[in-house]
Amino acid sequence: MSFSLVSSAFQDGQAIPGIYTCDGRDISPPLAWSGLPDGTKSLALIVDDPDAPDPAAPKVTWVHWVLYNLPPDAGNLAQGAAVRDLPAGTLQGRNDWNRAGYGGPCPPIGRHRYIHKLYALDIILPDLDMPTKAQLEKALQGHVLAQTQLTGLYRRP
Repeated sequence: MSFSLVSSAFQDGQAIPGIYTCDGRDISPPLAWSGLPDGTKSLALIVDDPDAPDPAAPKVTWVHWVLYNLPPDAGNLAQGAAVRDLPAGTLQGRNDWNRAGYGGPCPPIGRHRYIHKLYALDIILPDLDMPTKAQLEKALQGHVLAQTQLTGLYRRP
């Protein structure tokens, strides 16, 4: 079984339902993983949008969620996961709204891609004190056993 990330709310390459966006309740979608490689000690999740602000002329990758030290045996994140609902030991980083937590899709123009990247790591990372995506990616170097991703699409009504 290969390492995979899925959501019961949307299929890879398909539309993210409005409930998970700024036009809805702005809550995180349910996510589940399987097929972890042997030796996985923790997981890291980064959700970002490489199409900001305009998919026809992207200028920046906008970071929506940063999590690390997810316990591999948790198997999933429930819909609307918040700080109190995260699996024990999970730590959050800083998104591009300069806060912890999930920030849903809210594209100013066009249809954007929201890439949910999950990394299987051979270590449990130290507390990185609310790292940015770049800081977390640096900490991951040399510790990634496998990576998988799930891409959702969203265009505002």
